[in-house]
Amino acid sequence: MGRERVYFYAHPEQELREVEWIHYGRYLDERIRGKPTQYITKRQEFWGRDFRVTPDVLIPRPETELLVEAVLQRRPSPGRIIDVGTGSGAIAASLGAIACDISWPALQVARENGAAPLIQADLLTCFADSSFDVVVSNPPYVPLADGPAMQREVRDFEPHLALFAGNDGLEIYRLLIPQARRVLKPGGLLALEIGIGQEAPLRELLQDWNQIEFLPDLAGIPRVLLCQKTYV
Repeated sequence: MGRERVYFYAHPEQELREVEWIHYGRYLDERIRGKPTQYITKRQEFWGRDFRVTPDVLIPRPETELLVEAVLQRRPSPGRIIDVGTGSGAIAASLGAIACDISWPALQVARENGAAPLIQADLLTCFADSSFDVVVSNPPYVPLADGPAMQREVRDFEPHLALFAGNDGLEIYRLLIPQARRVLKPGGLLALEIGIGQEAPLRELLQDWNQIEFLPDLAGIPRVLLCQKTYV
């Protein structure tokens, strides 16, 4: 109907026209087939505002809001910050970060969501040493073997490039963590979303970092990794 939600509270007597019933039937059929509601409405709320989403990007999730909150708590004035693998741009727009992604279609969605500047790059390979105060990322972290057991809404509709990271789910972390150490200023903050069971192996990758902290989500699962680059 092209109306905001408040319209229906003010006009409870409103009935659907025939063309609107046709659209509703089509959307309902898509949902029955497993297409996520967010890809049907092209909208998802994150950090208090609506973001546009398409099948080119992951649907922003409440767990990722913990990542944004953690960065702001650790660094109220974060300085120069980059969001690696920005997708919809939800993190970048919420933090005022540079939005970086290898996917050009994803960057176009991020642009529509107000993320700027935008840079197409493979992780942090094109950035200079010691150039950022904060590196933040919700990278792919699902092991390939977990794919068959995932919800079909995720497995069959969300972009695999943004979901899967090798056989153990750690492939991107192994690349991103040393790259982040290179581009962060001394004392700079690295903030990452992580998957279930990844705390222990990630600690092994963080031997040269300080102030390592794992924050739980609402289910008590370690979900956010924070650590600081050493000054030496």
